[in-house]
Amino acid sequence: MRALNPIGEPFIELSEVGSTNNYAMERVQAQMAEHGSTWFANHQTAGKGQRGKSWITAPGENITMSIVLDCTGLPIHRQFDLHAVIAVAGRKFLEAYAGDDTRIKWPNDLYWKDRKAGGILIENVVRGNHWKFAVVGIGINVNQTQFKDGVLRPVSLRQITGKSYKTVSLARELCTVINKLWTTFRADGIREIFREYNTHLFKRGSIVKLKKDNTTFAALIDGVDEFGNLVVDSGNQTFEFGSLQWIIE
Repeated sequence: MRALNPIGEPFIELSEVGSTNNYAMERVQAQMAEHGSTWFANHQTAGKGQRGKSWITAPGENITMSIVLDCTGLPIHRQFDLHAVIAVAGRKFLEAYAGDDTRIKWPNDLYWKDRKAGGILIENVVRGNHWKFAVVGIGINVNQTQFKDGVLRPVSLRQITGKSYKTVSLARELCTVINKLWTTFRADGIREIFREYNTHLFKRGSIVKLKKDNTTFAALIDGVDEFGNLVVDSGNQTFEFGSLQWIIE
């Protein structure tokens, strides 16, 4: 396997962009990006979240960035492995500042206690049966303390710790953490990373409210299986990635 750049090299700062994921994807499609390329936006005007939602962030106060990963040789049916790698890396990064109340909310949100500190959006480039690239978008609330109405229970590092941070420095540090986990994953596989994902799974062992289609129900969270399905009620039911909504009260 050819040598790849470390994640975060090159690290490109943008003063303003609509969506870092869209920007990075355009570079991939134009063959103007390579593994490790990272775009950090000081102001993201049209950020993207899961399930078509927007990611709204105050200018200059948070981490909003997208990373290009070369996924050559990874099995196309194991795309959730990458979600686990990035989520575990994001949690490790947050834990260093926010403490061990940091959790991964399936499939890949980052929570502190019952509040959302960050989110991850991964978009893949697949050609035929081959997984070529992934664009990994990461948003983490850093210095923001006022959030728009409609944002569900957000929290920032400043609110957690009482301190202000240099967002670009934190973003570069996050790249280093992701690079370490990515290197471990490519060398040793997903097993230990996946175990850590489940160890720090939000609400594991608790009964929560979930919504599928128009039906809301309560379920006991057991964990996540190797294909990224949420397992509930002592293994009696599984739900595919993206098929459920959490009802957090």
